[in-house]
Amino acid sequence: MLARGPWRSPLARAIALLVLAPGAAAVWWLASPLFLSQTVQEDFPLPATAVLPPDVTRAEAQQIMSTMAKLNTEMSESMPATGSPTAVKSGALRDADAFHKGSGKATVYRLASGGHVLRLESLNVTNGPDLRVILSPHPNPTEPDHVTAPGYVELGKLKGNIGSQNYDIPTGVDVAAQRSVVIFCWPFRVIFSVAALE
Repeated sequence: MLARGPWRSPLARAIALLVLAPGAAAVWWLASPLFLSQTVQEDFPLPATAVLPPDVTRAEAQQIMSTMAKLNTEMSESMPATGSPTAVKSGALRDADAFHKGSGKATVYRLASGGHVLRLESLNVTNGPDLRVILSPHPNPTEPDHVTAPGYVELGKLKGNIGSQNYDIPTGVDVAAQRSVVIFCWPFRVIFSVAALE
């Protein structure tokens, strides 16, 4: 009769599972974005194009417009004129290197409310783990230290590696001092794509 191998024991299998499962999860988290794409198609934000009363938030304006869109009644009053967003800076996204590729257009808009929004249009960038959208004062960041030098502003996680998306720029950010948009992998400090803003 053959002796039982070390992996035939239920205890050994349970220990192996406990050891291997976290490793497999980490490998999946790191590698899966390279094979998966996320498409996000956002319209230019509706409340951003309108001058809102001081006591109405953007979320409330979106809710009101959503409710009004469901009504089927004829309006006899004319709508008040709204200010149009103005493009302040823009640039084309480019590849960071032979593996980390990106294309599309990045535009910073000044809104009628006085705030700013970054819009990424026709975005197509290599996917990766924990990608962030960053405004950098560096005109052509090629190193991680260029991206995270004093004055950078993180706008949030990349919503999708394909499509058109909006990112609010926090109040108080000096847009004139921001000279590039960077798609940046935070855990590994790798640049995926850059657009010089002019």
